[in-house]
Amino acid sequence: MTPWLPWPVVSLLLCALWLLLNQALDPANLLFGALLGIAVPLLTRRLQPLGYPRLRKPLVFLRLIGMASVEVVRSCLNVCQIILFRDYKTVRAEFMRVPLHLRDPYGLAMLSCLINMTPGTVWVELLPDTHELSLHVFDLHDQQWWIDTIKNRYERPLIEIFESETDDANPA
Repeated sequence: MTPWLPWPVVSLLLCALWLLLNQALDPANLLFGALLGIAVPLLTRRLQPLGYPRLRKPLVFLRLIGMASVEVVRSCLNVCQIILFRDYKTVRAEFMRVPLHLRDPYGLAMLSCLINMTPGTVWVELLPDTHELSLHVFDLHDQQWWIDTIKNRYERPLIEIFESETDDANPA
């Protein structure tokens, strides 16, 4: 890391993305891609006060993304079925709370993204005094199933990915 390239991998990916979007390798696009790769990380450095997160286990991250993708498609089909074929009086839209052990801000942000992109669920807030997630579920039938799903499918891999081993040993 240098002052001009605070995150070299991000710079390289931005340049590559520019070239892919333009489908050209001419000198002008190479120059502009390089300028983007240098300028964007420099200009956005202050938006990341903690620095970019370090993925401790990239294979666990890929497995989590794959599992979340399947869950999004499955939830999409379930919500469509509820909207199209069920009587609205039988839908139990409710709020619930899920206790969390995850403390890393990047892990919590990722958990928020995973929950909000899944149709039928919305992350409402993280209650600071109890460190519980307030969640809205479109059709809630089994609250314990939701708690187990969020803790096992999402929170546990995110702890592995973002938190150090010392944090794993002592969840707050």
